[in-house]
Amino acid sequence: MTELDQASAWQLGQHQAERLLGSDFFDPFAMLGPHDAGDGRVVRAMLPGAEAVEIIAQTDGRRLASMERGAVDGLFEAYVEKRTPYKLRIFWPGAAQETEDPYAFGLLLGDMDIYLFNEGRHFALADAFGAQLATVDGVPGVRFVVWAPNARRVSVAGDFNTWDARRHPMRARYPSGIWELFIPHVSPGARYKFEIIGPLGERFEKADPVARRAERPPGTASIVSEPGRYEFHDAEWMSQRGARQGVDAPLSIYEVHLSSWLKGEPGDHAGWDLAITRLIPYAVEMGFTHIELLPIAEYPFGGSWGYQALSLFAPTSRYGTPQDFARFVDAAHAAGIGVLVDWVPAHFPTDAHGLARFDGTALYEHLDPREGVHRDWNTFIYNFGRREVQGFLIASALFWLDEFHVDGLRVDAVASMLYRDYSRAAGEWIPNVHGGRENIEAINFLKHLNSVVRERCPGAIMIAEESTAWPGVTRPVESGGLGFSYKWNMGWMHDTLRYMARDPIHRSHHHDDITFGLLYAFSENFILPLSHDEVVHGKGSLIGRMPGDAWQRFANLRAYLSFMWAHPGKKLLFMGGELAQEHEWSHDGEVEWFRLNDPPNAGAQRLVRDLNRLYAAEGALHQRETEPEGFRWVIGDDRANSVFAFLRLGRPATPPVLAICNMSPVPRPNYRIGVPISGVWREIFNSDAAIYGGSNVGNSGEVLTRAEPVHGAPQSLEIILPPLATILFRAEA
Repeated sequence: MTELDQASAWQLGQHQAERLLGSDFFDPFAMLGPHDAGDGRVVRAMLPGAEAVEIIAQTDGRRLASMERGAVDGLFEAYVEKRTPYKLRIFWPGAAQETEDPYAFGLLLGDMDIYLFNEGRHFALADAFGAQLATVDGVPGVRFVVWAPNARRVSVAGDFNTWDARRHPMRARYPSGIWELFIPHVSPGARYKFEIIGPLGERFEKADPVARRAERPPGTASIVSEPGRYEFHDAEWMSQRGARQGVDAPLSIYEVHLSSWLKGEPGDHAGWDLAITRLIPYAVEMGFTHIELLPIAEYPFGGSWGYQALSLFAPTSRYGTPQDFARFVDAAHAAGIGVLVDWVPAHFPTDAHGLARFDGTALYEHLDPREGVHRDWNTFIYNFGRREVQGFLIASALFWLDEFHVDGLRVDAVASMLYRDYSRAAGEWIPNVHGGRENIEAINFLKHLNSVVRERCPGAIMIAEESTAWPGVTRPVESGGLGFSYKWNMGWMHDTLRYMARDPIHRSHHHDDITFGLLYAFSENFILPLSHDEVVHGKGSLIGRMPGDAWQRFANLRAYLSFMWAHPGKKLLFMGGELAQEHEWSHDGEVEWFRLNDPPNAGAQRLVRDLNRLYAAEGALHQRETEPEGFRWVIGDDRANSVFAFLRLGRPATPPVLAICNMSPVPRPNYRIGVPISGVWREIFNSDAAIYGGSNVGNSGEVLTRAEPVHGAPQSLEIILPPLATILFRAEA
């Protein structure tokens, strides 16, 4: 049989060729690429737009055959008499290209990778799925892998094929639902998407769910990431961070929306490089132990502040490359600062290029809107009961902790995950299998997540934003809890802010707003958050909530922040709060740095800096913050004077600290307080000090006890209480 006869015998008929181009064919390798035929083989390629194609020897480039046009536009076919390793020489209008045939390569993903993924236990997903730089059979290129079990066809479109998805249909690895393709000579920086034909024949493009880089919005493409990992220099930090972040350590967290923090700073681009030179030194100078970043996984809508993320493995390109972010974390660790990142597994946006109806079906989300839609945010809810989705989310969490050495994740909107009726009226939600409102699948997911993080990322912490009284949020999983390290104390925040917003003349009637939090202060490992949520949506700034004239407003804020730093619980303050920013935060605005020209604002900033340093230096203020033995009321019932006094107690041999808060504008001389130790008590802090903008009423640095029993103690102090102030004393004996 002649070469022409062989070719004719293996040419695809019209029907087969149309199936190859159509929407009902999931194995392009059955038709494209090399197929043995006698001593030779038939080679087919789908190259729409090519003028001619030759098959050449891989070693010396000699022509082995010219390919004939097939039954449909773009299809080229040839019979090659020998099975010589080959390349394709493609003649495009005005250019020629030599490349290996993508359909000449074998299976890419190993069986164990597929098994672990389908079981929800492939926690190194970022190294197996998405776009991976790889060398296959000695040929460099990119291996593309995506999960789309209900798709009829998946193709890769990108810069490397002029966004013509017909050129690179992928191979389905059924029954796993995984699609894969190796494309030779694709380089880092190339943009791409997956073109998917859904079960009903609909055609759409999707960004890569496991992309490590994404195009800067409003662009929506994924980007092939650079090879290799950033080389960190923080081994000592990583080995010690467990102790640095434990319940006995001082945690003072500076919450930051990066672009608005950097806006107005010198520099052309508000990115990670500028954050290294500006943000990290500022956090060090202010005495914060951690920087917490509002979500930085790629998100399409800037007005969501990152809380509607679509690429859970890609640091947003707004601030630079993934390597730039890694360098920021490394620099923070070198400066002694931990980095926490907000992470959002509770919901995802409905943008067409994202996870929504990814393969034409409700793949990542629930189909029924009573389970799958958050109406408050117009977002979809992950299907936590699906193993692949659960594994996808856990792999994302581990990626941030492992790949970037992030020290912890603050998990957003945990309450919305725990309850099936969250923000839903009767009849608008589906009970669990037992008829209850608890979301059993989400609960199991959170327990699994925290267990895996604890096992694989020593020293990392997991923080829950959970606004209800769900029991055991920070209890270990093996003890029946959810396994988080810390929980935001939302109740404390709302109660105390409500109290501080009242005119002091009315505060005596609302004394319990301050004391109530101590009834449950040790039921969880708490963080006291004055977060971004409290300075947006018409709530005003912190200073804007304080009543009275200008002096009283600043005095109230100073007293409140000082009370917070003395109160049991780790600390979190959103940017701008430390300098008494006047206006509420806007993501399009910037921190009001100009206010530091005003003495009261500069005084507020100095106060926060000194509180952080005092908090770290005084063991009684940060040890035993999660234990009732670390706190003792001295005066909790002086409603008439709006005065509170309590002791903070550390580990043995740590001197106790006495905190007294006068939340009225009346100075109170000769105020007697019982103390457990006789001798000198040194005044180590006074929010009314002149350096903070106060009236400088105080106790001349120290007070000596008298043998006058009061408050159940055999000795007492007679002190002067400044107006609208918090003062701290340390026992010197």
